[in-house]
Amino acid sequence: MGEMFVQLMPLFLIFAIFYFLLIRPQQKRAKQHKEMVAAIQRGDKILSSGGMRGKVIRVVNDNDIEVEISNGVNVVMVKSTIAEVVKEQS
Repeated sequence: MGEMFVQLMPLFLIFAIFYFLLIRPQQKRAKQHKEMVAAIQRGDKILSSGGMRGKVIRVVNDNDIEVEISNGVNVVMVKSTIAEVVKEQS
């Protein structure tokens, strides 16, 4: 019984290291991104994962937003493609 525990101990240690160094931080980032996307509202300036910048004109539904990328040019984007909400710099 004790030998089996000693043999499995490295496996448990490797799993613990993977959990704390890879899995947990990735889950935390995913949660933060989900909260950021849910909080997007009209007037926010955004940066998409494709590198497109724009201003949110309206929230269409839970999954889509309408973004003005240039004067008079509006596109509908999927919320999950938003990389970040750009902060105004003064």
